[in-house]
Amino acid sequence: MDGVTVITNPTVSVRITSTANSFEALRRFNRAVTIAELKCKLELVVGIQASCMDLQLFSSIDAFLQKLDDNEALMGSYPVDDNCRIHVIDRSRTGSGGFEDLSAVEKFQLPDEVYDKRSESVRSFLKKNKAGRFNEEKAAQKEELQVQRDAEEKLLAEALSPGLRCEVQLVGQPTRRGTVMYVGNTEFKPGYWVGVKYDEPLGKHDGSVNGKQYFECQPKYGAFVKPQFVTVGDFAEEDYGLNDEM
Repeated sequence: MDGVTVITNPTVSVRITSTANSFEALRRFNRAVTIAELKCKLELVVGIQASCMDLQLFSSIDAFLQKLDDNEALMGSYPVDDNCRIHVIDRSRTGSGGFEDLSAVEKFQLPDEVYDKRSESVRSFLKKNKAGRFNEEKAAQKEELQVQRDAEEKLLAEALSPGLRCEVQLVGQPTRRGTVMYVGNTEFKPGYWVGVKYDEPLGKHDGSVNGKQYFECQPKYGAFVKPQFVTVGDFAEEDYGLNDEM
């Protein structure tokens, strides 16, 4: 009898809640991260220091499953599935949720030499678990991968130019046809971007983002996409019937 192969998605989407705030956030994580690395990522989501976190795992129907208490274990070693909930508990009990406007709080900052001596600081936690910027090998690999991606993206962008007809195929969305209007860097996000004027109002704007006009088109006809999602060719203009009158 043939064996059964189980294929597990390398990433998982989970709901995040905490004792520090009342909101619920949805985030996608790689199952290959350790619990220590997961805590560092969650710090940016809930505002609790990674070294002060206790994590609890709940099912998609909010039934308690277990604690995520082994910092060295991979998240994928726990029964974490899509739509599960990870609840972050602040052991320091500072996250009461009563003062979330941090801009109005007077800041106090310890000198680096004093902060380095603290055993319960985020920096100490990262060093101990070789996470974040203290994992030099992983950081170097990440930087090398980003350089390679940037080079590939630049080559794809150089093959495009304004005026060319194109098709845009985004993951999970139908193919859209339009005209390339802009190719290059932008102020709203790093990297190379392609501005496209769609044949029909399937976009997000009029060619402007955050007050800067990159190209001109009618409202809802413009969009910016990455070069790898754009294919140029002799594509006829399509009529999606969105302007038909009944």
